[in-house]
Amino acid sequence: MNPFTRTVGAAVIAAGVSPGCSPSETTEAAADNPPKPMQFAEDAVPKFAAGDLKFDADRSLKYLKAICDIGPRVSGTDGMKKQQELIEKHFKDLGATVTRQEFKARQVSRRADTEMTNIVVSWHPEKTRRILLCCHYDTRPLADQEERRANWMKPFLSANDGASGVAMLMELGHQIKNLKGEVGLDFVFFDGEEYIFEPSQFGGGDKYFFGSEHFAADYTRTKSTRKFKYEAGALMDLCHAKGSVLKVEQYSYASAPKVCERIWAVADSIGAKSFKYQPGPEVLDDHIALNRADIPTADIIDFDYPHWHKLTDTPDKISGDQMTEVAKVLAVWWMTTK
Repeated sequence: MNPFTRTVGAAVIAAGVSPGCSPSETTEAAADNPPKPMQFAEDAVPKFAAGDLKFDADRSLKYLKAICDIGPRVSGTDGMKKQQELIEKHFKDLGATVTRQEFKARQVSRRADTEMTNIVVSWHPEKTRRILLCCHYDTRPLADQEERRANWMKPFLSANDGASGVAMLMELGHQIKNLKGEVGLDFVFFDGEEYIFEPSQFGGGDKYFFGSEHFAADYTRTKSTRKFKYEAGALMDLCHAKGSVLKVEQYSYASAPKVCERIWAVADSIGAKSFKYQPGPEVLDDHIALNRADIPTADIIDFDYPHWHKLTDTPDKISGDQMTEVAKVLAVWWMTTK
């Protein structure tokens, strides 16, 4: 994912963030504009026995290991193709409808187009009102947060920054057929979220978010012909590590306040302690394109993750209990959406 601290140019200025701010400066600014206090009727979040969701934390960690065993999954590479095959087979075997959204993208620093694929996994496809749970599943070509430049080109696994979201949804897929909701549910895996070879902080002009921007553009383009509408969405990024603290990302609250309030209220109602209803940082991420396409989406993220874009972002940093907690919050949120 690409935080505001790593982006310069018109997109940042339009978003109202000054290039060059540090995370601490932005957090302080966010504190001046905190989320509104939660004020819910007692029945606003129906009581649900979250224990009924039999999420298997150990199996989710096995899925994580299988993904990371592939190695780097950079857009357009053999590693990405292997991951796509793994994801598609897994969800088809579970009975979901799996759709490939294929497209080509030209990165500024590349001489040719790169083939990319968003994967859409649909549950209850007959329902026209839908909820979207999403994450990116590509890995960054450069470990550009390593202090030694010589380490940038070494392969790194991006266990939390991408793979953990895929693994969590793979496990959650086992449960969906036994759960009921009034609206349909889609899992979407975005390609090309951080296909970056020349980072902006070093003067490069490479762009982020190819997959989510393509998905959002297609959703907008087909408005008059498609038979469904996304009521809301939740993006997962850097949220499954041990000790994660999930505060309210500020662009999410500005664009989708009701979604944020609802998700964090559900978290409170089921005792999900990693969700803190407090202002977090401002982060440019895949949810920006979705919100612009009229899919109100919250980014569930802990941007204080110390291994972000480092070789140390490995499976041992991920918590099965944390994946379980995020899964339960999102599943209850979907099931209680009216």
